[in-house]
Order: sequence, then structure tokens, then C-alpha cells
Amino acid sequence: MSETRLSFKEMCARFEVTPRTLRYYEYIELLTPEREGRSRWYGPREVARMTLILRGRKFGFQLEEIRQWLQMYERDGTEAQMRTWVEMADRQLVQLGDERAQLDSAIEELKALRDVTLKELGE
Repeated sequence: MSETRLSFKEMCARFEVTPRTLRYYEYIELLTPEREGRSRWYGPREVARMTLILRGRKFGFQLEEIRQWLQMYERDGTEAQMRTWVEMADRQLVQLGDERAQLDSAIEELKALRDVTLKELGE
């Protein structure tokens, strides 16, 4: 494996993604590897972008939001990108908080129904 470039297969292995996922990220222009014939090569820029993409997905961001955010760096620079990141993070934190509250409620309701059923079974 080259230190400066990763092959398609190495990129999939490094980030634990399927070839289909990697090809899709290229299709929607999240990644733009170098091409040599039929081979694709991913340099430091693409590796860094992939790290940010997967982190964004982990936090629940939509791929289109991630794509626009990544493009912003090239168009408007680091400060604009960082300010937008804070706004996106604030919105996502509210969303995740709402989802957590819904999950907590569902868990409590399920536990209560389980307990009622156990009582009816005499256990």
C-alpha cells in the first residue's frame, strides 16, 4: 500500500465500507479519486474527506448536507465552513435530543407492558 495513495480496495478496507458505498460516494461527487485507466487512487484529500463523510453519517447528517458542507470549504474557505459546521451541529443536536426522548419514552412503555404481561403470567 502506498503511503500517499490508496487503491479502491485499500480505501474500502481502511474505512470498512462496501465497494458499492465507495462508488456511490464518487457518483454523488463526495469523492473524486485520481483515475489511471480503470484504476482509482485516493490521495490524502480523499482520505480526509472520507473521514469527514463517515463522521457526518455517524452523527446523522444527510449525504447532501455533507456534500454541500465539503464544497463550502473549496468555495468559501475554512472559517465559513467552520461556522456552517456549528450551525449544522446545533440543529443535529436538537434532532438527536428529540430522537433520544422518543426512544426513552418507547423503552419505558415497552418495559411497562412487559411488566404487566409478566404479572398476568404470575411471574
